[in-house]
Amino acid sequence: MRQFLSSIKNKVIVLTILVFILVALFVAGAYFFIFRDLPSASSLRNLKAIPFSTHMYDRNGKLLYEIYRDQNRTPVKVKDLKPYIYQAAIAIEDKDFYRHQGVSLTSGILRSLKELILRQTLQGGSTITQQLVKNALLTSERTLQRKIKEMILAITVEKQFSKQEILEMYMNQVPYGGSAYGIEEASKAFFGKQAKDLSLPEAALLAALPQAPSRYSPYINLELTKKRRNEVIQKMKEQKYITEQQKKIAIASPVVVIPLRTTIHAPHFVFYVKSLLEKEYGVDLVEQGGLKVTTTLDLDIQEKTEQILKDEIEKIQYLDVGNGALLVTRPPTGEILAMVGSVDYYATASGTFNVTTALRQPGSSIKPLNYAMGIDRRLVTAATVFLDIPTCFTAEGQPGSYCPVNYDGQFHGPSQLRFALGN
Repeated sequence: MRQFLSSIKNKVIVLTILVFILVALFVAGAYFFIFRDLPSASSLRNLKAIPFSTHMYDRNGKLLYEIYRDQNRTPVKVKDLKPYIYQAAIAIEDKDFYRHQGVSLTSGILRSLKELILRQTLQGGSTITQQLVKNALLTSERTLQRKIKEMILAITVEKQFSKQEILEMYMNQVPYGGSAYGIEEASKAFFGKQAKDLSLPEAALLAALPQAPSRYSPYINLELTKKRRNEVIQKMKEQKYITEQQKKIAIASPVVVIPLRTTIHAPHFVFYVKSLLEKEYGVDLVEQGGLKVTTTLDLDIQEKTEQILKDEIEKIQYLDVGNGALLVTRPPTGEILAMVGSVDYYATASGTFNVTTALRQPGSSIKPLNYAMGIDRRLVTAATVFLDIPTCFTAEGQPGSYCPVNYDGQFHGPSQLRFALGN
């Protein structure tokens, strides 16, 4: 009997050890498969997980350019938006948003398992919280590992943030197509207005895009876009966000979007300032930090300067002059009011080259400064005579002599300073 009990005891000990080993292996596997390199949900709080565009303005607050890396975003507060704007997103993307804790049991977990078993794919209804986690903290790869991480992080995010905060982060990062990310940039890209000014049909159209931005783009298939928009409007009515009358009016409205465009004013100046910012603060902060940069440039003066340069270049085209540059400054402070680095930034590859910041031999443009200094020091007067004759200069280390000539290729002999400067 004792031998039998001893045998049972040994088997229990062995079984316990095996179970412990299996649990340890499971925990280790789970760590390396799921929890290793799992991002922190709290990183959403400091906005570094969701990059925002930097805006550059002239001295009067006029927008010159938006700087961004791949994804163009401008943050907005949900409290500043009309309710139907975010309700449209909830209606089409996650009708149980205010009821679930990050993951929906029916449309999320069960549907994912069904798709995995029947079709060997990982397609399931992701909640707004899951979409936020996927776009801000994870990748879009369709793997079991990523899906599990997404669910774990979604539950964690729900515990750390309020529904209002989650909705606001989602509205600021969701992709709407192209480089437009977030409701504010999408509103400007498609309708040329701020998100707070969107109408109900416009808000429904934008809510229709994130599921498949290219497929539902109004620039690709207007009819499909309208059908998808109307589906959003119908769901808003079903979920009691709007009335029957509002639904009818919204569905009857046409789809009107502005042409695709990328706006940049004073491009040479903008990229000159961008390079200064990057040296001072680094590329990441400039392209993703959501900075608001007010510059010394005056856009009205800039546009007049651009036109003046263009007109003057046209006047001397017969001299084979095809390019030029202008820089307007405020002498007491050194502020740059206008910078035109070439006659046409978009004309050729050389158009992007900024002549105003280039290290070039000044040529005759330095003469007035030299003459002014001579007159100021009383070394010369306007009547002082200079010899305009062939002259060569040599310097140690140079392969040959430098023999400058006048623009007309001739020499004019003795010339007074006043005539030399005037010509």
